[in-house]
Amino acid sequence: MSKQAIGVFDSGVGGVSIWKEITALLPFEDTVYLADSKNAPYGQKSKEKILEYCIKNTELLIEKGCKIVVVACNTATTNAIAFLRENYNIPFIGIEPAIKPAALQTRTNAIGILATRGTLSSELFHTTSQKFTAGIEVIEQIGEGIVPLIEAGQIDSPEMIALLKQYLNPMLDANIDHLVLGCSHYPFLIPTIKKIIGDTITIIDSGEAVAKQTDAILKERNLLNNSTSISHHKLYSNSQIETLSLMLQEWNHQYTIKKLNF
Repeated sequence: MSKQAIGVFDSGVGGVSIWKEITALLPFEDTVYLADSKNAPYGQKSKEKILEYCIKNTELLIEKGCKIVVVACNTATTNAIAFLRENYNIPFIGIEPAIKPAALQTRTNAIGILATRGTLSSELFHTTSQKFTAGIEVIEQIGEGIVPLIEAGQIDSPEMIALLKQYLNPMLDANIDHLVLGCSHYPFLIPTIKKIIGDTITIIDSGEAVAKQTDAILKERNLLNNSTSISHHKLYSNSQIETLSLMLQEWNHQYTIKKLNF
């Protein structure tokens, strides 16, 4: 099984931010990436719908021979990963907002969290938040409208800048010193966000941590590919592939991108 691919799925192109971290840390691993853009964003869907999408994505990745599945979506992780782990006989890696490091490192006792409605309303998020944020002001903001703009390739558009200013200015007023990005789409916005909040606020996303956890689990299960041959990466979208292609413009590795109905 060690030569089988790492499977990654997200509600669209956002999980590419996680996938890039994984491929950087594990350069000899093949990967299969599913962009479920047709159903993005998951954050506005019911828990039942999110679970339905996660089952569909997982079964397709298993069908394609994946040895491990990375759920590169905060909303999917918080709403479905417990079910997936109980019902499928392969390891799953999840992603959730990095509240803990922000809470431990804050000096102003104020942190901001920008995430989807599905993540912020989930039981897992509330459990994690309550565990680490006692005595800290937490400014939670639903990023309504952000994911559709990213899916449309509008990362630095006037519409995006206006939305981000609307969401981030109250956090600046609260004197946050850490901003947690609670959606795998959002790291693509870091250059745009920095134009608004400056360089003194620490931006935290979960990509590197997820890659390290994937590496650790592969080693623990003896699933690490010890080959040094060139890796191959297959990316699929069930919507238009232009934005996915745009995300990989400067990525100099062998990959294919195809549209696939799933």
